[in-house]
Amino acid sequence: MFELDKWQEIFATIRKNKLRTFLTGFSVAWGIFMLVVLLAAGQGLQNGAMSEFEADAIYSLWINGGRTTMPYKGFRANRPIVLENRDFQAISGDFEQVEVASANKRFWSSSINYKNEYGTFEARAVNPDMQKLERNNIVKGRYLNQRDLDDFRKVAVIGQLIEREIFKGEDPLGKSLQVNGVLFEVVGVYTDDGGEDEEDNVYIPLNVGQKVLSRQPRQLSQIVVGYDEKTSLKDSKALENAVFASLANRFGFNPKDQNAVRIWNRQENMQEAVNVLMGIKVFIWVIGIGTIIAGIVGVSNIMMIVVKERTREIGVRKALGATPGSIVALILQESIFITAFAGYIGLVLGVLLVNVLGSTIEHDFFKQPEIDLNLALITLLILVVAGTLAGFFPANRAARIKPIEALRDE
Repeated sequence: MFELDKWQEIFATIRKNKLRTFLTGFSVAWGIFMLVVLLAAGQGLQNGAMSEFEADAIYSLWINGGRTTMPYKGFRANRPIVLENRDFQAISGDFEQVEVASANKRFWSSSINYKNEYGTFEARAVNPDMQKLERNNIVKGRYLNQRDLDDFRKVAVIGQLIEREIFKGEDPLGKSLQVNGVLFEVVGVYTDDGGEDEEDNVYIPLNVGQKVLSRQPRQLSQIVVGYDEKTSLKDSKALENAVFASLANRFGFNPKDQNAVRIWNRQENMQEAVNVLMGIKVFIWVIGIGTIIAGIVGVSNIMMIVVKERTREIGVRKALGATPGSIVALILQESIFITAFAGYIGLVLGVLLVNVLGSTIEHDFFKQPEIDLNLALITLLILVVAGTLAGFFPANRAARIKPIEALRDE
């Protein structure tokens, strides 16, 4: 029930100690403000990290050749391991867990031109399954298909970035695009879940790219395989180890030589990133809660001082029949009001800062810092708990004051 007398007393006490109350409230507001900003920053880091994984299929292995670091069975160390078509055929056919697979021959810094427009982009010779592995979404035309490889068609699928920079608003479908001087017909335009950074590639059929653009027509830059999304991390690691062992046997390098072939297990990498982000979030909560606790201590101290200063008044109240519960309620009400009001100001300022500056910050590993409703409700709950804790001990002390002792207090 609303009691005007109590609120008048609370505001009278605040007016009497303006500076002390302001500094105490500022410490609470600062704590909530920092917690909101840090949580938003943590969410921004998580969004950025997750966007990097969303660019490609999470449940996949990305296999790259490397160099041996150990001599093995007569082979010297520092021997290059170069993947070839036969390795792709073996890996995609020998493991039943593999659902989709693509070889990848990369042509870095390829010259791309149409009419008088020129640019330098990456060309990739791939199999049709690369669409699923790279998470390319077709917005115009179609993607590469098996018929393109079978008929040795010189066709290409380009990203929207290339469409904008090379075709300048002209519909690219059916047009002839030069890749390192070789003409390819554009049959599709794609977007990518990873954003614009992944939309600057030209995809062409694997066998065509190997024959007309490469001096080593059987060599590959990479092999990518995808497996069932229900596969556990343990099973994906087992598949990774089996693929590595198979390649070690095929190329004759030491099975313990991890540098001979590098396999990027995206599911494992994502789990590692999630664990790191979880640790960062816990650290942020510890820092934020610690800052709030400092504010709580300040509020508790000021309420202890208030109780000390009003000892005689409290004694008179009790002598006139005030119950311990009413005394506790008065002190708690003042404590909760100070922390809730100051904390609310800190919360609003933090949310405003995140909303104003968050939209202007865009980086590969930091995107869209934000505060969700659940976190705001949790923060609000923290305010109420903080105010209650800050006032509990002073209120308990006030309730135990004996009227006769209070009246003797100087």
